[in-house]
Amino acid sequence: MKGLTDDPNYIIELMEGGVTLEDIIDGHIYEQALTEKNAFVVADLGSLMRQHVCWQSIVPYLQPYFPVKCNSNPLVIEVLASLGLSFVCANKSEVNLVLENGVPPENIILSGVCKQLAHIKHAAKNNIQLLVCENEAELTKISRLHPSAKLLVQLTTEAHAAETSMAFGSSLKNCRHLLEAAKDMGVQVVGVTFHIPASCQDTQEAYTHALSDARCAFDMGVELGFSMDILDIGGGFSGSEFQLKQVEATIRPLLDAYFPPLSGVQVLAEPGSFYVASALSLAVNVIGKKLATCPWDGLVQDENNANTEFLYYMNEGVYGSFSPKLLGNSIAAPTVHKHSLCAKEALYPSSLWGPSLDQLDQVVERCLLPELFVGDWLIFSNMGTFGLDDSTCLSSSTQLPVYYTVSVSDWDDLQEAGVSLDSAMKMFTMGQYSA
Repeated sequence: MKGLTDDPNYIIELMEGGVTLEDIIDGHIYEQALTEKNAFVVADLGSLMRQHVCWQSIVPYLQPYFPVKCNSNPLVIEVLASLGLSFVCANKSEVNLVLENGVPPENIILSGVCKQLAHIKHAAKNNIQLLVCENEAELTKISRLHPSAKLLVQLTTEAHAAETSMAFGSSLKNCRHLLEAAKDMGVQVVGVTFHIPASCQDTQEAYTHALSDARCAFDMGVELGFSMDILDIGGGFSGSEFQLKQVEATIRPLLDAYFPPLSGVQVLAEPGSFYVASALSLAVNVIGKKLATCPWDGLVQDENNANTEFLYYMNEGVYGSFSPKLLGNSIAAPTVHKHSLCAKEALYPSSLWGPSLDQLDQVVERCLLPELFVGDWLIFSNMGTFGLDDSTCLSSSTQLPVYYTVSVSDWDDLQEAGVSLDSAMKMFTMGQYSA
């Protein structure tokens, strides 16, 4: 390997000569096996480019605004900013991170249904005009601290309310009152925003209702004298190309009906998971194992294994890398490193736990795995939205190393797109990865 700069903030491994992401993971597992067997993260920066190309090819009419809360890793933000994305920020630190990467203030939205006064002042100081608002109390704060702001009214949706225990956003019934209050306070309203979760089962109905409500809100705003020209359809993009095509097939005829191109309305979206979920993989080590008797009805086909359950303890749990599990997010079962499953190999009911021995520290409740042993490694894919942030994990006192990598072809594509990564040192992997 050879480095290109003398004082980098980050090191990037370039994959050459047939080296794959799996080879990179293998190499770092070998390194950890010689030391403390710490968990680590591998970030494939090329995945960000591939997802961006996919987005542009399927929904070029939707301007992507990346929600920084999804992944605030500085190098991820640097790449996305270089690709021309705009950003949704929830606080001062996120705003500063985005501004440091040269993103103009007009390409930033300050979100949050209950913003701190200091965050509103910070937005005003940095000329960030677009703010989200859903109620009169928030409107009053904004009118006092940032009177030149341009507001996006947050509308509630049935799909979003069904997913959360608290309903966020203004109902269509209350929207007119909020618009009238904004007019009385002299605050400008320029559009609306809503959110349909990716887990929504009936996207046709959800987007039909949401876009119909948005059209009504636009009409009310225009009636009150506001220049309504921004529609933000929020997130709801899982990261799958297939799911993106499904959503596109749903929203395009609805947008043509309610917000046709000639209307001059700028349509935004907030693809967080779509861009970053597949970019990060987490490798964890099995540090403990327990055998229990706890049959799982209907899950195990092999009757010989039906009464055998393994509890595996890993060196990362819900108080670290898997903290979103505490918020109700499910964690997909991992793959076993360097394991090729044979057709006749026994699979056992298994559960995966963090190291704390806390009853809440259960990462995966049920999955089928071959018998594992202490020292084995598990690979969790699609971890880009799980708080694996610049060598740290949310709610964790430990630091996980993050190894950045990109293939030569992806690196060429990134450079063509204008990504320079001035803060990073590029490292070349010559030939096959040598562990």
